[in-house]
Order: sequence, then structure tokens, then C-alpha cells
Amino acid sequence: MTRGNTQSRRAGLSALDTVRRELVALDAMTVDELAAKYLALFGEPRNTRNKAYLKKHIAWRLQEQSEGGLSPRALDRIQQLAPDAPARWRRAVAKTSADSTSEAAPEAKARDHRIPADGTVLTRVYAGVEHTVTVRDGAFEYNGEAHRSLSGIARLITGKPWNGFVFFLGRTEATAVAPKAAGAKR
Repeated sequence: MTRGNTQSRRAGLSALDTVRRELVALDAMTVDELAAKYLALFGEPRNTRNKAYLKKHIAWRLQEQSEGGLSPRALDRIQQLAPDAPARWRRAVAKTSADSTSEAAPEAKARDHRIPADGTVLTRVYAGVEHTVTVRDGAFEYNGEAHRSLSGIARLITGKPWNGFVFFLGRTEATAVAPKAAGAKR
């Protein structure tokens, strides 16, 4: 074996050992630490507190960075089959050292298309009482208090878990429904 091959092999084993140590360290991390690690590796937060889920995805990303990610051919095929796939599938992952985990800044989170426009007032009669919710800049106002979701408000009203879109809009998609014209035939 030549000297160059030996050094290359040692560097590869060292990187493999580093990844292995990082994977073992995941077991000792708390959910908050895992969430921070996820943010550092993926450049976007994950709204889950499931430790196993976070560990699995972090481990995958560490191995992906160590091995170099998907091949250019695979990335081209993804682009052909799913041009609207999330950007993280369309970019190549460069091999990085264990210390270098910087990524591009996360993109601004897109507004959920199911949420009506700001200022829209949603009304629902439940148990003989009329409940109104106003859509406000990424939140929902109910009884003068801001809430993060329609489902949370529906639960407050009923005491049971509800899909907020179903409860307030009577459907799973919050798309505009055109009113019937007067005298229109079916």
C-alpha cells in the first residue's frame, strides 16, 4: 500500500469514527438539545418533541454530510420527477468536517393556504352560543385573546379535540366558497 493510500484510509476512518461518536452522543441529549442540533444541521426548526424522530433525522443528516449526500444523478432525477419538491432535496450536500455544520439561512415560512386572509371573521354556533374568531397576523383572536390555532379554540369551546378547519369552516380545506346567485338553478 502506498503512503498516499494509507493517509487517505486513515482520514476516512477518522471521519467515520467522528460520525460514530456523534451518533452515540445523540442518546445522551435531551429533546431541547436535539431540537437545537436539528436546527443547526437542517437550517429550519422542527415542531416536534419526539426524541426518537429527532435522533433518527439527525443521524441521517450526519451520515449524509459524512458521505456526501445524494449523487448528482439522483438529484437530477428528483428534479425531473418532483420539480416542486422541497429545496433540501434539490441541493447537493458537500462533505463537511464534524465541526462545520453551517448551512444557508432558512427561508421565510410560507403562510398556510388554508388560513383565511387577515381580518376575516369566522363564526360558529355551538350549543346555542355564537362564537366568533378573527384571523390576525398569523394568529387567531377569540374572546380578546390570541391563539395559535383554530383547533385550540375549537377545543376550548367544546372541551374535545377538533380539527379547527372542520369546526369553523365545515371542511378540511379553507377555500372560498362562492355564494349561490339569487334564483340560480341547480
